[in-house]
Amino acid sequence: MNTETVEKVIEILEKEAKHWQVPIITLIAQTKKDPYRVLIGTVLSLRTKDQVTAKACEKLFAVADTPEKMVKLSEKEIEKLIYPTGFYITKAKNIILISQKLLDEYKGKVPDEIDTLLTFPNVGRKTANLVLTEGYNKPAMCVDVHVNRISYRLGYVKTKTPEKTEMILRKKLPLKYWGEYNYLLVAFGQHLCVPVSPWCSRCPVSQYCERRGVKKSR
Repeated sequence: MNTETVEKVIEILEKEAKHWQVPIITLIAQTKKDPYRVLIGTVLSLRTKDQVTAKACEKLFAVADTPEKMVKLSEKEIEKLIYPTGFYITKAKNIILISQKLLDEYKGKVPDEIDTLLTFPNVGRKTANLVLTEGYNKPAMCVDVHVNRISYRLGYVKTKTPEKTEMILRKKLPLKYWGEYNYLLVAFGQHLCVPVSPWCSRCPVSQYCERRGVKKSR
């Protein structure tokens, strides 16, 4: 699949996405453009379904939505607020560490540079890129499991790991699509292009898809 075809796919998904539920981090950013909420929300979303993440964010941010407020909570208090997100005990600890680091080194402001964000506990490339995209409207290539899987299925990349896929997409995908590529493919991956037995019969871009790695579909 070439870039011209991917542009057609993106155009179609832009129209279809209006009928799909917005991914939780995008929703957080749309509700209030706050890089701190995006950062903490993304940390909570790791290994966790959107519905669970949404409830955890709502409870946590109702109590503490700034680094200053967050560090006043104990790990146990945060654990209770974010349960049952995956690895909630570890996440509670990291949320305090992240918040304290922001206060100690950045006057409470979330950095807008990927290399700096990667120095924070529990912040990998996916989280850092998402903060730049959703928190600051800066072009960044956020590759999670959905983006990785679908980019490979479509035939746009041959890589199978998020890190390698990110680097290829940075070279191949036009910059103007970076901001929406993650949002569109996450929504697409949650509704139709699911990991196991995707809904190929309902797929709006099936005519362009190479179906790489798809052994069973509906």
